[in-house]
Amino acid sequence: MLYTTWQADKMIGMRLLLPISAILLLTSCLGVGHQRMQQLQRPHRPSGFQSQVNVQELGQRIWRNECAGSVQGLVSWNEGEAFPSLGIGHFIWYPAGVQEAFDESFPSFVRYARSQGVQVPTYFDGTAPWRNKAAFLADHSNLADSMRSWLAAHIDIQARFIMARSHLALRRMMQHSHQPEAVRQRYAALAATTQGMYCLVDYVNFKGEGIKATERYDGIGWGLLQVLEEMRGYPAGRAATAEFSRAAAAVLTRRVANSPAARGEKRWLAGWLNRCKTYQ
Repeated sequence: MLYTTWQADKMIGMRLLLPISAILLLTSCLGVGHQRMQQLQRPHRPSGFQSQVNVQELGQRIWRNECAGSVQGLVSWNEGEAFPSLGIGHFIWYPAGVQEAFDESFPSFVRYARSQGVQVPTYFDGTAPWRNKAAFLADHSNLADSMRSWLAAHIDIQARFIMARSHLALRRMMQHSHQPEAVRQRYAALAATTQGMYCLVDYVNFKGEGIKATERYDGIGWGLLQVLEEMRGYPAGRAATAEFSRAAAAVLTRRVANSPAARGEKRWLAGWLNRCKTYQ
């Protein structure tokens, strides 16, 4: 099951959550400050970008991937985690006193939604209302269900938030690339269509941006940056997503080949390659 593989990678620290990811170094709550929030509020698109993305369709696809399309999955607390995950992108929301390595993205989403004129309930303010998973499960009020209902009715703004973060991630990837112009052009071609945008946001939520030095085997990464660099030429439309699918499969196959034998990553490869087929 793809979601299980996603969770396994997350728990071993191999994945950057940005919350179909990904994904999220975007908010003042992380010390990034007001400037980054202003960047999120404005559309950031690579030059030459002409979007034909169906935002609602994109949001529905992310929702199916991350929550199996269920309303219940829009507010959840995964086993072994110290925080709940909310929305179609499983945005992290820390309880008071909790701070972990994963980027806390839900408060950033709330600010973004309000900046776009969306009326967001006040129960989404501050820290997560449950101190731990036991308190979450013991809460028999309607709070979690109210949250789920609101999130289910606002798929569009969640998808737009994920797209905005993706555009910002391009800048970081270009700064870490030995072929930044190729990365920009390939990203722009993909970001112009619904299927291509799905490729970008799903893969970064799946395997990260590919810019962390710690996410390497033999000095070679496996994130979105590496897939964009692996692509051949500068295809557009369906040809771009087909090439992205091929490149993603090649990057993940290389990761498994380079991985320490003790990790046994070969057992995950079939599931990863099946996910790559959804990018075609």
